[in-house]
Amino acid sequence: MRTTVGIIGAGPAGLLLARLLHRAGIDSVVLEGRDRAYVEHRQRAGILEQGTVDVLRAAGAGERMDREGLRHDGIELRYDRKRHRVDFPALTGGRSVTVYAQTEVCKDLIALQLKEGGPLLFEAEALAVEGADTDAPSIRFRHEGREDVLECEYVVGCDGFWGVARKAIPTELTRVFERTYPYAWLGILADVPPSHDELVYARHDRGFALLSMRSPSVSRLYLQVPEGTDADSWGDEGIWDELERRFETDDDWTLDRGPITQKSVTPMRSYVHEPMRHGRLFLAGDAAHIVPPTGAKGLNLAVGDVVTFARALSYQKDTGSAELLDRYSETCLRRIWQAERFSYDMTSLLHRAPGATPFEDRMQLARLERIAGSRAAETDLAEAYTGFPFD
Repeated sequence: MRTTVGIIGAGPAGLLLARLLHRAGIDSVVLEGRDRAYVEHRQRAGILEQGTVDVLRAAGAGERMDREGLRHDGIELRYDRKRHRVDFPALTGGRSVTVYAQTEVCKDLIALQLKEGGPLLFEAEALAVEGADTDAPSIRFRHEGREDVLECEYVVGCDGFWGVARKAIPTELTRVFERTYPYAWLGILADVPPSHDELVYARHDRGFALLSMRSPSVSRLYLQVPEGTDADSWGDEGIWDELERRFETDDDWTLDRGPITQKSVTPMRSYVHEPMRHGRLFLAGDAAHIVPPTGAKGLNLAVGDVVTFARALSYQKDTGSAELLDRYSETCLRRIWQAERFSYDMTSLLHRAPGATPFEDRMQLARLERIAGSRAAETDLAEAYTGFPFD
């Protein structure tokens, strides 16, 4: 089996890359270790930056997103029983974000790939990337009970933190930067319309809380909990009671309750692997970097990576120059480190660390008051939240 670009992983990064390459006239094969149902139903990110929305539209994958996605022109910050809205378009020259779940992005891209694109193999487990530092790398994989080899000109690892792609880069050539946080997010899905029409980020002495949504009838909410918490240790009423405490305000706003259909705990970490390229192997998405979810950057960073690779390979196809491919890691990392910085800032701003002192509590409140009282500080948050440029 042979192709120009072998793509490991059929998450949003791998699927979007295949779509971008198809539209550029470059063939690819996507290998996904899980079955289609799993890929189309795993719950992940739900906030799309302006740039991600624009890319999906340009790739012909935006029709359902535009019909069913929820455009948000701001977020609300809550602290000390106060409410402050950050108006994105007013601060960024018109940019916004869209609530549209990763599961739906994957469904749209899978349908397009199967209809128009190159091979997309589910239950095709990548075993190893071989010959990454040669002109003919390959992916050894298992599919339908037998091993096979996909011969490529390039390999892009979109296979997540635990995938095989990153393992093909010699450890002596790499640097890893990481931070593990001493808290996690207890997340719920609930069959109740959202209690606010935009996301609410709450800083509270009992810990962080986030009000989000998946649709006009389904709410997505999160609570800061200690690292290692078992989701089943929280009863439904206890979750709603704690959410009410952390979202409390001095006005008459109320939190509507409903049946909880799903509970999960998300650990929080920051991670960057440098470089993101070794020979003809390129890393994208969680294979190279992870951010805490506070800044809504994970999926959007992966989109930035594959847009950068697709542009670079198209440039080489059109001009014969590998200049942009050679700069892939450097180009991606500039954006990644800004997103890491923003995600870290949002996390430290809104979460109460174990053993936090009264001084640290007051510093958080002072930072929030600065955002609420300074257009410059508010603009910095809005520009970062709506997305850094892909180039």
